[in-house]
Amino acid sequence: MTKDNMENQFDSEDFASMLDAYGFNNDGCELEEGSIVEGEVVAIENENVLVNVGFKSEGQIPAEEFRDAQGNITAKVGDKINVFVERKSDGDGTVKLSYEKAKRMQLFDQLEEVLEKGGVITGMITRRIKGGYTVDLGGIEAFLPGSHVDLRPVPDMDALVNQNYEFRVLKINRRRSNVIVSRRVLLEEDRDSKRSALLTTLEEGQTVKGRVKNITEYGVFVDLGGLDGLLHITDMSWKRIRHPREMVSMGQELELKVLSFDKDTNKVSLGLKQLIQDPWEDITTRFPEASRHTGKVTNLVDYGVFVELESGVEGLVHISEMSWTRKLRHPSQIVKQGDEVEVVILGVDSDKKRISLGMKQIKQNPWELVGERFPEGTVLEGTIKNITEFGMFIGIEDGIDGLIHVSDISWTKKLRHPNEMFKVGDVVQAKVLTVDQENEKFTLGMKQLTEDPWASVPSRYPVGNTVTGTITNVTDFGLFVEVEEGIEGLIHVTELGKKIKNPAEAFKEGDQVQAKIIHVSAEERRLGLSVKQLKEDEERRKPKEYSSAGDTNLGTMADAFAAAKNDEE
Repeated sequence: MTKDNMENQFDSEDFASMLDAYGFNNDGCELEEGSIVEGEVVAIENENVLVNVGFKSEGQIPAEEFRDAQGNITAKVGDKINVFVERKSDGDGTVKLSYEKAKRMQLFDQLEEVLEKGGVITGMITRRIKGGYTVDLGGIEAFLPGSHVDLRPVPDMDALVNQNYEFRVLKINRRRSNVIVSRRVLLEEDRDSKRSALLTTLEEGQTVKGRVKNITEYGVFVDLGGLDGLLHITDMSWKRIRHPREMVSMGQELELKVLSFDKDTNKVSLGLKQLIQDPWEDITTRFPEASRHTGKVTNLVDYGVFVELESGVEGLVHISEMSWTRKLRHPSQIVKQGDEVEVVILGVDSDKKRISLGMKQIKQNPWELVGERFPEGTVLEGTIKNITEFGMFIGIEDGIDGLIHVSDISWTKKLRHPNEMFKVGDVVQAKVLTVDQENEKFTLGMKQLTEDPWASVPSRYPVGNTVTGTITNVTDFGLFVEVEEGIEGLIHVTELGKKIKNPAEAFKEGDQVQAKIIHVSAEERRLGLSVKQLKEDEERRKPKEYSSAGDTNLGTMADAFAAAKNDEE
């Protein structure tokens, strides 16, 4: 063999072995388009990742298929990976591969197996879309209908995003790359399994554990493990609460007592307060009547305040028992929620679980002191605090006012309103008329400081006397005439004279008039006067004129003397 032949033989053998080493002698039968083969990462460039699959040349895969969420390439040289053969060319020895498509095809194979066997797959809910959510199953996006998210409507649907859950595959369409999954199916299966186990052991009086599933105004629904029970608001605490959220929160685990269990309807009533002793037992021993205690104001209502004496025990202070002297419109005028107050036990009803409390009883009743300090007949001095149409209120003690009725201001002046004579802030003297401790009434009088002028009117203005006065008022029925300050008499229209039908036509206010006293009564405070009778008296006192002796109508001397005698009488 010539030297040239030997060299040619060596070169051809060496080249063949090299091709075998790199797989380039592979005729490509094993690389079928659309198949998945295993390859090795041999180089990582900026734009591509080179993978050796035993073909004439390395396959190029875009580097983007290997980047994670942060943009880093996850592959490294030497990694064994599965790739999808998209296209190959035996002529130039090139092959186009895809890492993503291989993953998707393998994942679809896995999903189909899960669907066929009824298995479970884990995925992350990535975002909310119309009608439900998008779920990432490790490279394939699946649709999770809103009705298949949970057993009950989810209050905060955004809270599920970016959370991992297990799902059951409901439907796959590989051609359209559509996958539908359900979480509710798994929850129902789990619930039914737990319910069956729970129903065999659940009984009344049993202590169970559960997790808060839903909170309403009237109570809490608790998941006992496949079966929901209701914890009513009245069974949550021995004390009164306004809303269950004051005691529990969503997802909180509770230990509860089974109050009732209906096996036909599977309805369970639960209790929380029943796990501790009823604080109302022996309540009268701990809170006897007339005892004093300190408590916290828990609630204010129009009719009073509720005071917590100890955990689970509240009593009511009625608004009428809050102050001896103040007339409260609302309890907030004295206390606010959270205040510590001292109270007295007024009454305890252990059957109805009610305690009546008093706040004003902590201090002595000031009305008792007022009765002792200001007995009837006492003259005192006070400031006018308020004026009304019916009288004036005078400040006596802290929170205690005395009333001077408008009729007790003056013996003689007829006031339409007390502000005609007084104003708020004036200091006045008055006499104590009555002190009614039971009804908390304190009445005073100003006119009682002086003698009633009407008491002496009968002696100073006897019937038959003549008085002169000033007309103060002209009415249809007569004239009011003031004979002295504060003392008025009435001349009735029938006592004005026969010719006077309308007093306003003959008299006016301010006119002076003389009249005869025809009636007087100190009790009725009435003084009756008459102009007519005064004139008649004056007419009778005038001397009679007689005609000449020849007058046939002339009366006898006896008649004249008789008439004169009558006049004197």
